[in-house]
Amino acid sequence: MAFGTQDEADEVMNEINMTPLVDVMLVLLIIFIITVPVMKHSVNVDLPRAANTAEEVKPETVRLSVAADGAYYWNGQAIDDAELATRLQTEGARDPQPDLHIRGDREVRYERVAQAMAAAQRAGVRKIGFVTDPQE
Repeated sequence: MAFGTQDEADEVMNEINMTPLVDVMLVLLIIFIITVPVMKHSVNVDLPRAANTAEEVKPETVRLSVAADGAYYWNGQAIDDAELATRLQTEGARDPQPDLHIRGDREVRYERVAQAMAAAQRAGVRKIGFVTDPQE
């Protein structure tokens, strides 16, 4: 009886066994096939509906417009700088204070709008907003 060398049995396998890898991939594939239809079901939520309407000018809102030539308009009525200061003082003393909406013309110098804002600040008006036209 001849005993051979054990070199044949002790050889290192240098190839990857693909069978376990394929088994794991098939299991994952089956899991995803089962769970994808479940994830597509959504919860029906009745969302509120809102209409986008233009803001109505309330009586407690003061519209101050600055024309392209720098003239001031108080709710559509032309006024000068001195009258603007007195009207702002009157509105600043009211309780509750009205909102001051400043609408500046596109061509007006920023200095005129800044002067109106400074006069409103000196008069104690706290609610100042800017009115713009939406871009189309």
